[in-house]
Amino acid sequence: MNLSPHFTLEELTSSEIAERNGWDNTPNDQELENLKRLAEFLEEVKTALGGKPVIINSAFRNKQTNDGVGSRDSSQHRLGCAADIRVPGMAPDAVVKAIMAAGLAYDQLIKEFATPTGGGWTHISITNDHKGKPRGQVLIIDRQGTRPY
Repeated sequence: MNLSPHFTLEELTSSEIAERNGWDNTPNDQELENLKRLAEFLEEVKTALGGKPVIINSAFRNKQTNDGVGSRDSSQHRLGCAADIRVPGMAPDAVVKAIMAAGLAYDQLIKEFATPTGGGWTHISITNDHKGKPRGQVLIIDRQGTRPY
């Protein structure tokens, strides 16, 4: 099911750990509405990145799936408001800089576990409430901990 021109429900709910363990990672109605908002926002991200492919590592995670990956209950992934992405040919740092330069209304933008050899990903989120004001928070998370970008 397409949630936007380039993003499907399947890719925004796909989870290796859920599939491996036979867990159902189906969003409820509110989470699905959030995923639709997220997909539309990811379209803006794709445009800001010059139309490059945006690969979803992880987006929605129900409680069981979220616990399985060792994430906090407060994660925006739990609500369908966050995605971890990779962009072929772009390091996470370049992705963060391009999104910041585009002036998109993100809630959080995080360069996560990026390495000089090209590892890591970019976490991006929208507000938990469709009427909420985005925080515009930009962070780095790596082995050294969490800090401002």
